[in-house]
Order: sequence, then structure tokens, then C-alpha cells
Amino acid sequence: MNTWRNASLAVTAAAVLALTTACGQDNGAETPNGQAVGAANPAGQPADAGYGAGGGYGSGAEAGGAAAAKPAGQLAVRKSGDLGEVLTDSAGFTLYRFDKDTPNPPKSNCEGDCAKAWPVVSAEGAAAPPGVDASLMGEVTRSDGTKQLTIDGWPMYRYAKDTKAGDVNGQGVGGTWFASAPDGKKAEAGAGGGEDGGEDVAGGGGDDKAPADLAGLSVRKDPKLGEVVVDKNGMTVYGFTKDSPWPMKTACKDDCLKKWPVVAPVDGDDMEGITVSKRGNVTFNRPDGIKQQTIDCRPLYTFAGDTKPGDTNGQGVGGSWYAVGPDGKLVGAPE
Repeated sequence: MNTWRNASLAVTAAAVLALTTACGQDNGAETPNGQAVGAANPAGQPADAGYGAGGGYGSGAEAGGAAAAKPAGQLAVRKSGDLGEVLTDSAGFTLYRFDKDTPNPPKSNCEGDCAKAWPVVSAEGAAAPPGVDASLMGEVTRSDGTKQLTIDGWPMYRYAKDTKAGDVNGQGVGGTWFASAPDGKKAEAGAGGGEDGGEDVAGGGGDDKAPADLAGLSVRKDPKLGEVVVDKNGMTVYGFTKDSPWPMKTACKDDCLKKWPVVAPVDGDDMEGITVSKRGNVTFNRPDGIKQQTIDCRPLYTFAGDTKPGDTNGQGVGGSWYAVGPDGKLVGAPE
């Protein structure tokens, strides 16, 4: 029995080591189901990155003091039933605004116990979703010195009772809390994603397949480039030749991320047409604390210059940026 158990453990360890070696031990890779591989998160975040009950954003948030603000990372736009389009953080959690705050000048009126139930969203590392005006993003300095993300002047929060991506349990609480539309207006039932009816700003229109119909990552046939990977909004996905898949490292930081927002983590079962094994499509815990999806250990991005699904304006930019194929290779990149 001991011999069998030791052999089994050895096989398991070898499999983990193989994946760790492929993507790099020191860059905080995770397996597709979220289990950490290699070293701890370089940013010092807990294993659940603060989005579950143990990190101050789930059902246990009220137990201690005000939850520490967590970086928003790459923002995204999600269809949410009759609320229309709502803004989410990089992990897919809904962002909210508070009627008792003010947008001009930006000011938060949620402190103390309020901030336990409504953890603030830090402006650190925040990047606008594709197709959304980045000039709407800003920050306000709170009384404790935290730089809080604002959208069109409105401070952004999460809700402690949203325990998984896609929850909108904070909608309408107290008649003062509302999910934020991409332009900072309230997302309200029947409003189409904003107070004034809103517009489809999540990557524009004109594609023959609505974003709601797409998997987290899928493949599109481009007339010039052939098969390329697109995100859930139909936006072309790119890779950067200056990044390193083995070991995983990123050369796109700070201002670079404003033009090349990272692709947020995607569940392995939410990929269609990707030919690389799921075990090679891990989550990259970047040194700046942002979580980024990879294909074959290659970090993935979209391009701010693409304004609608089907655009490939990022192809060949600077001789370093290329669309990603379903096999994880860069389409048209020099050998």
C-alpha cells in the first residue's frame, strides 16, 4: 500500500512540476481551476485574491474592519439581464455607485461600517474595457489615503454579499446603491444599461454575433489573418513578442496597459476552438497584482484602438503585437 501511495504522489508531483516548469516557477501561475502553481503571488495577495469569503469581499466581510481596497485591474462590461450592461472588475464582480456620493467634485460618503459592506475599488492598475472611453476613468483620494476608482466622477465599490462573479445582490439596496453602467450612470431595470437608455459601448456593434453569445475565449475567421482568438466581447486577442511564455514574464506594464488591457481570467470550460490543452492555459498572477489569462503560457491582451468586434487595428503595431491563433502562436509574427 505504501509503495502504491508513494508512486501515486510521485506521478502527481511530476505533473505539477511539468506545468510549473512550462510556465515558470517564479511568476505565480495558476492552474485553470485556480490552484496556485509555483511561487506565491508576487503582489502578496492571498490565494483567492480577495474575491471569495476569505478575502473580505464575500459573506464574511462584516466580521472585521473595513475591507482593504483591492485593485480593479482590467475592467469589463457584462450583460446582466434586464439591467443591461454593467461594469465589472477583472474577476467579473459587479461594480456599484452610491447615490449619497458626489461626482463633481468626486467625493465618497461611505466610511466605517459602510465600507465593510461596500469595499472600495482601488484605482491601482485599472484599465478601461475595450470600446469604453478611458477618459471617464479617474480617482478620488479617500480620508485614509486610498486612491478610489471613479467612473465619470462616481466612486466605485463592490458589495460584500456578492460572492461570485456575475452576482448583482447590491442592486437597489437601500434605494441608494446601483450597479454601474460602463459610462458611470446607474444600471436599472428596463434602462438598457444606463439612466438615459444607454448605448452599446462594450466593443461597439456591427459584428454578426452578439457578445452575449460568445464564450470567454473563442475563435473567429478573419478574412486577412485567418483564425484568431477573440474574447467574450468579440474583440481580437493579441500577444506581445517582448513577453516571455517560458518562464512567464510580462514586458507590458503601467502606461502600456492603457493601450493594451489584459484579458481577464477565463474558466477552462468557457473556451471554444482553442487547440492548446487546458493545462497550458493558466492564469498569470502578474507582479502588479493583476490576473491575466494566457494561452500556452502566453499572456493575452486586447487593443484599445479596436473599437468594435472584428477590428484588428493592433496587428503588427510596433512590430511587436500580433493576433493570437487558436494554437497560442502569434499570427503573422516574424519567425
